[in-house]
Amino acid sequence: MDLQEILLGGSGALFIVLALIQISPLKINPWSAIGRVIGQTLNKDVMDELKTIKKAQAETRETLDDHIRMDDERNADLHRAYILRFNTELLRGIEHTEEGFNEILYNIDCYERYCEEHPKYQNNRAVHAIRHIKKVYDEHLENGTFLKV
Repeated sequence: MDLQEILLGGSGALFIVLALIQISPLKINPWSAIGRVIGQTLNKDVMDELKTIKKAQAETRETLDDHIRMDDERNADLHRAYILRFNTELLRGIEHTEEGFNEILYNIDCYERYCEEHPKYQNNRAVHAIRHIKKVYDEHLENGTFLKV
């Protein structure tokens, strides 16, 4: 079979027509479409594996998000526990230094910020304790009566 038979035969004519369509300003790209089909066929296993990896990654992300949420809630619970314990000590007449008050005020700030950012978190369990701690702090600040070390 020589070049003339190939060009005049069906496959040669098809080749020329497809090349002309590919080059023409029309948005029809047969070579690209054929290449895409061949590429999808050759890469099917890789694409399936990629889908599996993406699914596993999404599941891992969801699990990580759950752990982060639980850890953040645990931290908020600890801040609340410190606040409640400090308030109980104040109610029992245990004196505290200004540094102790500053530390508990930091815990109050962290707790209140978390409560603001997470409205679903049950945050009304330390409202009175926080109010009382701030009132006692203001009184000590006015009178200069913090526990001295």
